[in-house]
Amino acid sequence: MRHQIKQTFILFFCLIFVASCKNEIKDTITMNVPKAKKIPKNLEIHGDTRVDNYYWLNDRDDQEVIKYLEEENLYYQKKTSHTKKFQEELFLEMKSRIKEDDESVPYKKDGYYYLTRFEKGKEYPIYARKKESLDNEEEVLFNCNELAKGHDFFNLRGVSISSDNKLAAFATDTVSRRQYSIQIKNLLTGEIYPDKIENTTGGSVWAADNKTLFYTKKDPVTLRSDKIYKHIIGTSADKDTIVYHEKDDTYNTFVYKTKSRKYIVIGSVSTLTSEYRFISADKPESDFKIFSPRTRGLEYSISHYDDSFYVLTNKDDATNFKLMKVSESNTSFENWKEFIPHRENVLLEDVEIFKKFYVLSERENGLNKMKIVRWDGTDSYYLPFESETYVAGGSTNLDFNTNTFRYFYNAMTSPYAVIDFNMETKESEVLKEQEVLGGKFDKENYRSERIWAIAQDGVKVPTSLVYHKNTKLDGTSPLLQYAYGSYGSTIDPYFSTVRLSLLDRGFVYAIAHVRGGEYLGRPWYEDGKLLTKKNTFTDFVDVSKHLIAEKYTSPEHLYAMGGSAGGLLMGAVVNIAPEIYNGVIAAVPFVDVITTMLDDTIPLTTGEYDEWGNPNDKTYYDYMKTYSPYDNVEAKAYPNLLVTTGLHDSQVQYWEPAKWVTKLREYKTDNSQLFLDTNMEAGHGGASGRFEALKETAKEYAFILDLEGKIR
Repeated sequence: MRHQIKQTFILFFCLIFVASCKNEIKDTITMNVPKAKKIPKNLEIHGDTRVDNYYWLNDRDDQEVIKYLEEENLYYQKKTSHTKKFQEELFLEMKSRIKEDDESVPYKKDGYYYLTRFEKGKEYPIYARKKESLDNEEEVLFNCNELAKGHDFFNLRGVSISSDNKLAAFATDTVSRRQYSIQIKNLLTGEIYPDKIENTTGGSVWAADNKTLFYTKKDPVTLRSDKIYKHIIGTSADKDTIVYHEKDDTYNTFVYKTKSRKYIVIGSVSTLTSEYRFISADKPESDFKIFSPRTRGLEYSISHYDDSFYVLTNKDDATNFKLMKVSESNTSFENWKEFIPHRENVLLEDVEIFKKFYVLSERENGLNKMKIVRWDGTDSYYLPFESETYVAGGSTNLDFNTNTFRYFYNAMTSPYAVIDFNMETKESEVLKEQEVLGGKFDKENYRSERIWAIAQDGVKVPTSLVYHKNTKLDGTSPLLQYAYGSYGSTIDPYFSTVRLSLLDRGFVYAIAHVRGGEYLGRPWYEDGKLLTKKNTFTDFVDVSKHLIAEKYTSPEHLYAMGGSAGGLLMGAVVNIAPEIYNGVIAAVPFVDVITTMLDDTIPLTTGEYDEWGNPNDKTYYDYMKTYSPYDNVEAKAYPNLLVTTGLHDSQVQYWEPAKWVTKLREYKTDNSQLFLDTNMEAGHGGASGRFEALKETAKEYAFILDLEGKIR
């Protein structure tokens, strides 16, 4: 690739004079569209040959690859230079709504109140605690602003406190590939021990002896979490004992402690199958015992109470899951007894166990419901929620022996609130509601609703909407439609202060609850994966057409956005119906489906087979080939596109969006904008600081607001 960037400078003596008088001169720099060289590579399987001209972009160590990505960045920056000032205004506007010196609602554990707080002007959180009373002196555990110095990216996670309150295990990532290094801090002396465990998932669990730590390591190539180790304080990590190795490369493993604190549990899961092992937390030297052997298609998770385990499972075709009970002395699945039966129209999502009560998290007709039940059977009731566009769920509930259930609530028009509910007296207390600063926000100025579109196969697809009360619903207003639609992950109708920057400029915001998520229960997910995956894409398009038909917007003002697997959705949508969108934002998009799923050295590939299918099987290969965005780029007009990625992304490798953009440049027949913006320091989640992330959102919003002519 020997692409030359041409710069044409038109300089006149009078303009130099005017510039000296501090008049603003518009940048007249022009440059060629980036163009990657072609090196054809034949990819052959099942008697079929695909030619990938841009396969060479897969090598991040190749300086020519870096050069190409930098050229794309420069092109994007120059072509959007007229929006730079507006991006800064958007950033400051979004930042102004955030309470900078904010603090989480404290929770209590083992005699300490734990909290996370931010200081004004700082990017990263401070983790702290107070002994016995919130009025007592604060003890800073970790100041991430100090730890992040010298790093372009920083993330701290997995803080785990020993039961004697003296030690804290913590994990950091400074590259953004989600490969965390675990260290241990003495909370009495402040000393950070020399023990350093590399390439972990970040999480760790203390045994009851306060010196044994269990943690999960990743395969250094595939980044699959495949091994559980045991570390003894004061010994070298090189001598750590492996206690479990998950050899099936379609599974990932993890470790945790039950809320009762009686057991340490190893989980091993694929998309469709679960298996657990456990030991007593006070016997870390013992061998893990299998809870119930894996059976293909059997999913379960376990909670402990008294002398029994409670098992959330799909056993016996319980598609929406049910709750079963089994003695802790004989846990294999043939001994499970039904505790709460399966219901066709109610998805049982979780159970939270307390000494006197348990709380069921359910989803019915897309709506969150929480049922509180007394163990002795004398009382049961649902928490009352009335809106159709709200989100509610359990918050931090670490205390087993309490009558207080903490939950969160928010809606598309109502800020996030944390609420303590007394399950005995049924009284509630709002501990904190998210503050929206700036003096302009009034929830009464916004409207939300839920509508239903008819998909091409007759299924009704729900969509949650929010807009300013003054926004016209006559087809002239801009609308940003968002969706994800994979892994059974539900995008609920949540509140966002950032989104106000669109709503206050006349945008409607829509979350399409397409198949592939679990908004309408487990069958909704099953009908949007594997050989029904294309339902996700056609649902999104059918929602768009419904929004146009109902005059919420028009093709000239309709925008779409999705990230990761939602970026795949964006890639499929612009191939299916490019004419109904004015602009599309595809963030870290998974668009080269077949090539990635055929390469088991790429992180996370093998664990994805139950979601997308294994293209080594011709049936799945043929089906994938009909929708894989990269393989279906055609010579036609595409909408305006902003594509983002991170050089160090471990979830969706940067070369997928890079190759896709390059191929789109080759084939598209229009003059629409096409930009690739690569963060050369970050990974899948983008920038790490709370305000740096806002700058990325400002870029995305500026892109569509510019297309709408709303940049002043």
